[in-house]
Amino acid sequence: MSNSTHAEDRGPEDRASEDMLSKLLDSPSPGPRLSEIGRVAEIADGIAIVSGLEHALSEELLRFASGVQGIVLDLEPGRLGVVLLGPSAGVSIGESVMRTRNVVSTKVGAALLGRVVDALGNPCDEQGAITVEEVRPVEAEAPKILDRQAITRPLATGFKVVDAAVPVGLGQRQLIIGDRQTGKTSLAVDAILNQKSSDVICIYCAIGQRGDAVAKAIGAITEGGMMKRTIIVAAGDEDAAALAYVAPYAALTMAEYFADQSRDVLVILDDLTHHARSYRELALLLRRPPGREAFPGDIFYIHARLLERAGQFTEAAGGGSITVLPVVETQAENLSGYIPTNLISITDGQIYLSPRLVRKNQFPAVDLGKSVSRVGGKAQSKAFRSVAGNLRVTLSQFEELEDFARFGTRLDEATRKRLTRGAAVRTSLRQAERDPMTAIEQLAVLVSAMEGHFDGLSEAETMRVMAALRSRVARELGDIAERIGGNDALSDQDRNRMLKLGSAARKNLEGHDGANS
Repeated sequence: MSNSTHAEDRGPEDRASEDMLSKLLDSPSPGPRLSEIGRVAEIADGIAIVSGLEHALSEELLRFASGVQGIVLDLEPGRLGVVLLGPSAGVSIGESVMRTRNVVSTKVGAALLGRVVDALGNPCDEQGAITVEEVRPVEAEAPKILDRQAITRPLATGFKVVDAAVPVGLGQRQLIIGDRQTGKTSLAVDAILNQKSSDVICIYCAIGQRGDAVAKAIGAITEGGMMKRTIIVAAGDEDAAALAYVAPYAALTMAEYFADQSRDVLVILDDLTHHARSYRELALLLRRPPGREAFPGDIFYIHARLLERAGQFTEAAGGGSITVLPVVETQAENLSGYIPTNLISITDGQIYLSPRLVRKNQFPAVDLGKSVSRVGGKAQSKAFRSVAGNLRVTLSQFEELEDFARFGTRLDEATRKRLTRGAAVRTSLRQAERDPMTAIEQLAVLVSAMEGHFDGLSEAETMRVMAALRSRVARELGDIAERIGGNDALSDQDRNRMLKLGSAARKNLEGHDGANS
């Protein structure tokens, strides 16, 4: 009697709870999950030796009890070589270490645009947290051959000497190489600023740079109005060496997100010399066998697998492009150094900045004799292609004659004219920092210089004539600019109109000087 009474008193909620309990009791119990706990056996500046994690994988992310994370770089029986993504001062011997079963990953997405982040996508600019919908591994397989297509579209840098003589195409890997203080970073930052009139996404990756150098680059990008379409990935010299090692891979991962959406991306890696040194530091601390210049044996591979991720991709692979401008530093103009030769062999050409031209106050200090673009010429517009060949020939002949004339040899009139023309053309290639030029302005200046409108002028006079010519071109040659944008060739009439403006600019200078005298 009492049992039936209690059964009648139970409500629907009680019966539902009983049903759920019965299902749980009848279901098979979950299997046990093995969780390994390791211990820190050794600690050094930036690395740790961990024991006890027998099933850890290469490139796996580990978490230390102190909160620091690390990447498994060496797998040896009974020990793991782990590079730390944070300060090693907080890690102690005997500290417990847990596996995360994840590889090192970074945040990707449009939320990163306009922000300064570290290699893991965490904010460094005190503008609040960054919320993204996707996190991707920093290591990724390079696109296959069938997922790539020919590079046919130009990437305008805004520099006359580059766009005309050493062109860069969308999807190309063009090395910027030179000694210290030759303007490598300035050239790269100005290439970002020149994308203001395009829809190219830019990523500037600072590797091992001083804080003030990174701040200067950020300031220039902000003042140039490109910060909203730029991501700054900063791994400064005060950060862990592992972050400097991971940073360029993270930058390419962020670029791949946009390329998958059919966007064009420009990535600046400044610079891979510091990247190689950071990797050498980690390798030596992990007691890997040193090779040439104490670099580990896989130093070529770390840059090859990085730069192979660039390219122009097919529609099936996203349809976008990733253009990479890696920067590398030489010492005493030695292009045969270990890291420079590695990168020259990986990339599709190089822009060499010469300290000899810097001493002559020639900026940008691009040495056309040692600079080459193995791909960009196919993407160069027809208008520039008609000017580039004569430009290289004129400058190379001028430099040979200039060296010959230093011996005090008596020169005939024709040789003196060629020297005068060459000097004028070289001066016309000068360009102020943070002053990118449009295609029509570049062509008008180059055509006028090649035809002798700058002959016999001093450097200051040439710069004044070029400034006057640029202002008139912007007002009067808008129709030619549109045709150039449509990849039309320069007609004879177009050249004559440019030459007419160049002649008028010089006459105005001479008339102004005559009036002043």
